[in-house]
Amino acid sequence: MRIIDRIPHKSMTISIFQMNDKYQVKFEAGQMEQIFKFLVEEVKGLEGLKQKINDDFIESTRDRFNDMYEQMRKVK
Repeated sequence: MRIIDRIPHKSMTISIFQMNDKYQVKFEAGQMEQIFKFLVEEVKGLEGLKQKINDDFIESTRDRFNDMYEQMRKVK
């Protein structure tokens, strides 16, 4: 697996990896991470993938991180 691109964001690290016939988009915020997998043929290449990872997708992912953070706080 190799990193092929990054998507800039002010509060998260967003990295795009490629392995065989899949892209993996990894979001990192603090101690948490989320990974989404996409088939290369379904997103029609890197540019198609980057179009899918739009502001709404990123915002939903950030909201999920907030939920994850709250859940972690409750168990500490």
